[in-house]
Amino acid sequence: MGSIRTWSLALLAGIFVVIVAHQRSDAESGPATSAPIAAAATAGPPAPTPGRVSGLPDFSELVAANGAAVVNISVTEKARRVSDSSEQGESDDPLSQFFHRFNMPNPEHMPPTHGIGSGFIVSSDGYVLTNAHVVADASEVTVKLTDRREFAAKVIGVDKRSDIALVKIAATGLPTVRFGDSSRLRPGQWVIAIGSPFGFENSVTAGVVSATARSLPDENGGGANSDVPFIQTDAAINPGNSGGPLFNLDGQVIGINAQIYSRTGGYMGMSFAIPIDLALNVKDQLMSKGKVSRSRIGVGVQDINQQLAQTFGLGKPHGALISFVEPKSPGERAGLKPGDVIISVNGRNIDHSWDLPPVIEELPPGTMATLDIWRDRKATEIGVKTVLLDDEPAQAARATTSEDGGGRLGLAVRPLNPNEQQELHTRGRLVVEDVTGPALAAGLQAGDVVLGVNGSGVATVADLKREVARAGHSVALLIQRENAQIYIPVDLG
Repeated sequence: MGSIRTWSLALLAGIFVVIVAHQRSDAESGPATSAPIAAAATAGPPAPTPGRVSGLPDFSELVAANGAAVVNISVTEKARRVSDSSEQGESDDPLSQFFHRFNMPNPEHMPPTHGIGSGFIVSSDGYVLTNAHVVADASEVTVKLTDRREFAAKVIGVDKRSDIALVKIAATGLPTVRFGDSSRLRPGQWVIAIGSPFGFENSVTAGVVSATARSLPDENGGGANSDVPFIQTDAAINPGNSGGPLFNLDGQVIGINAQIYSRTGGYMGMSFAIPIDLALNVKDQLMSKGKVSRSRIGVGVQDINQQLAQTFGLGKPHGALISFVEPKSPGERAGLKPGDVIISVNGRNIDHSWDLPPVIEELPPGTMATLDIWRDRKATEIGVKTVLLDDEPAQAARATTSEDGGGRLGLAVRPLNPNEQQELHTRGRLVVEDVTGPALAAGLQAGDVVLGVNGSGVATVADLKREVARAGHSVALLIQRENAQIYIPVDLG
């Protein structure tokens, strides 16, 4: 019995020693483990990861502050005369055909049509900016404000090249918009459109800048229209939004909504706006003199791909490649020639060919422009004095015993006689008769007039053979086709 008690007491003493030792260990380690916890509690939130998006903006205050300066525009277009089939034969007009089929008298005029658009107030005394296509053919223009007042508007000026129009209403003390800098836009930035899609006044949509300096095909389905470097967005734009403002998050107008890309006639995720910097230049000229003056230097340019960049010795594709220089133009007088690559104008970089026309056109006629160009694989500088841009006639060129002038190029060419040159309106002396091999793969066609190789002019078959022999693995052929001169890169392998 005594031994059992002795062992029990020894066991209790051992447990007591273990417990005390454990508590002492916790006390000694407590400060070391609590320090990180305290530090974590006092530290701020983790630094944001670069490129991380945090939350979505609330546009309500922006809309409340600027919505009153956005207007609805309704137009009545001029009545069109309908041809009388009894006098002029059967017309292609469907309405005329209807009256003719049922032996009904053909009315002299079509009933007037009506249209809608948007605009925004740029001065408190009633000047409103909108699109040219909204008011260009209108006989009556009505501007409706958000307070439901309506005014008959006078069209001050229309500039169809930029699709900008300025109208005036007889009112004062009007709210106006503020302007931002469209040149600072970056893809991914938020934008807000306010307008009247399908007549639903002061509708608000939001999106982001998808791209800048977009060049769109012209309205006739031809080549690119380089007069306007459009802002592309995914903000919902529909018929009736035309002429309305595009805002940035600071509540500043940075564009004028003008076009959509659609196969249905409605919004399909691609909308295009005219940069406000360009629009304000047009607005100022319309306000002061009722028309817009632009400059030109008399050159045609094309974009540069990787193959052309390698051919001309550029480190990367950039700049505007001159494909033709008009005779007696400022460009010719300054010494510009096909094969030159314009890199910048007055310090403004030219990355694509469509960057050049807006930069030149916005200069006042008679301005001396400094062009940085790439010629013969080195940089140089040329000064060009601009002249007034007017509508010059398009150059026309069409095709009329061939010789293998290309060798490994795959071209069969023959000389043009003077009569053929005059008929084709060309200074070129070699016309393509047959195309095979690399030239065929590159897109050369029979009837093309060969003007030069790698920036050097060619007048004879011997010239063509010599320049091709000098070339490396690729050549850039300057040709005249239809109404244009273009460079075509050919991979010789």
